[in-house]
Amino acid sequence: MGSRTGSHQLSNGLIVSGRPEHLKERQPTMGSRAVPYTGGDIKKSGELGKMYGVGDYPGPPPILKPSSRGSSASQHNSGSVRSGPNSGPVGHKLTNSGSMPKKSSGSFSGQLMTPIQPTGLITSGPLSSNTGRRSGQLEPAASFKKVVYGSSVTSLNDQINLGFKVSKVAMWVFLVVVLMGLVVGAFLMVAVKKAVILVAVAGVLAPLVVILLWNFAYKERGLLGYLKRYPDTELRGAIDGQFVKVTGVVTCGSIPLETSFQRTARCVYASTELDEYKSWDGKSANPSHRCFSWGRRHSEKHVADFYISDFQSGLRAMVKAGYGAKVVPFVKPTTVIDVTKSNKELSPNFLRWLADRSLSSDDRIMRLKEGCIKEGSTVSVMGLVRRHENVLMIVPPVEPISIGCQWTRCLLPTYIEGLILTCDDSQNADVIPV
Repeated sequence: MGSRTGSHQLSNGLIVSGRPEHLKERQPTMGSRAVPYTGGDIKKSGELGKMYGVGDYPGPPPILKPSSRGSSASQHNSGSVRSGPNSGPVGHKLTNSGSMPKKSSGSFSGQLMTPIQPTGLITSGPLSSNTGRRSGQLEPAASFKKVVYGSSVTSLNDQINLGFKVSKVAMWVFLVVVLMGLVVGAFLMVAVKKAVILVAVAGVLAPLVVILLWNFAYKERGLLGYLKRYPDTELRGAIDGQFVKVTGVVTCGSIPLETSFQRTARCVYASTELDEYKSWDGKSANPSHRCFSWGRRHSEKHVADFYISDFQSGLRAMVKAGYGAKVVPFVKPTTVIDVTKSNKELSPNFLRWLADRSLSSDDRIMRLKEGCIKEGSTVSVMGLVRRHENVLMIVPPVEPISIGCQWTRCLLPTYIEGLILTCDDSQNADVIPV
């Protein structure tokens, strides 16, 4: 049946009509030799290992040259080990990477400038190095220009609205008693002509003066102690308009902040302060700067809306600290740069920071401080609760808050105005990743 004219039998046994076609053998375009699996080990890569000088191969690396038309065609379309015009990672197209010396297209000898990675991948070096840069390209200089935020971010000043809240009647009664005591003491001293009366009057007025001086000196520390002792409130049971203290982990809102010098990112509050010391013939940092004291020359304090997750109830509330709200942050800054008489060498970054703010860098004793509340820090917020369409918010109080009279500490009633933010001094290390 196979001898019938006009038909032939295929290799699978099927008989078809027509004469068999005699096809010419096509030359393979790729090497037919099987490539062994190396597993990323360059020592098992054969000619690739010889080309990079890895392994126990005596003598210089071989030079690859085209030997025929078929082999040259395969070299033009080859992958990573041949150096034709359409070559891959090690071809002459990447000679401007800075880490690979320029070689001719017909040969590739010598060792690469960058080492082979353990994975077998050929890279241009670590990301932090300059090996992947083109020649003549420099590192970008750090920018310390002052960031201008919009109206959604509150810019704070250095003044804190903190004072004594005593009724006017009590103040007038105290002044009348003091005045009457001075008049009576002076009259008795003139009539009796004895200094004992003057000593008695001074003994009565001295404790009052000491109490006043104590309150002026211990005013802020007494307020901070009261705020720390104030009990936390559970947000689940808080009603609208209630004054609460909430402690929890904070997260950034729609606008995260960063410090201007160290560029600490993802902050809900950021401050940078530049102080200067004035000697007898020194320059004043501000109009109210006195001699032999530190004065504030420049300040950048910003706060924006953020979220806080209550530790007790687990609820999340929005803290409305942006859009010009009254905020009182009690965050202790840390000294970043301290320029003294013995150490007056300024770093290039600090000089650039001063130049971007048009501040002189002459012979001054300066101190740069930065403080921030980073995302994930534990913060205590004191304000009023507001509920609006299932949205829980903490807003600044409308009226100043008084801590009352603390008789055991001899402190008069102190008031403070605005939303209160307190953060521990050890928050830089204890930050919860969010």
